[in-house]
Amino acid sequence: MYEELIDKAERARNRAYAPYSHFRVGAALLCSDREIYTGCNIENISYGATCCAERTAIFKAVSEGRKGFQCIAIVSDLADETFPCGICLQVMSEFRIPKIILGSSHGKYKVYSLGELLPNAFNSLERKG
Repeated sequence: MYEELIDKAERARNRAYAPYSHFRVGAALLCSDREIYTGCNIENISYGATCCAERTAIFKAVSEGRKGFQCIAIVSDLADETFPCGICLQVMSEFRIPKIILGSSHGKYKVYSLGELLPNAFNSLERKG
């Protein structure tokens, strides 16, 4: 299953809009019902208006009513794995995405838990479970 997600993330990466950084990223999010949502990074000349591939995939899924997620795969143009930014990790924490698969251009990947990449996520004191 991870290979399929990496493949879908690579295809999403190819649709990235990155005219400023020329750094393309793709993501594929596996929902609990086995549906897959993809996303790519979408830049803006005002960098703060840019949206990362991971958040694009998550927001697409949530906007379609999905809330249960199993994992997300992320690939970029770099030869090695590209780690998600802090904002994306915090969004993953919000939606409790337990596994993050980081792919490389060598066809290899590594699987991380969200806790490994964001050990001290910001959480509401009232949030339970």
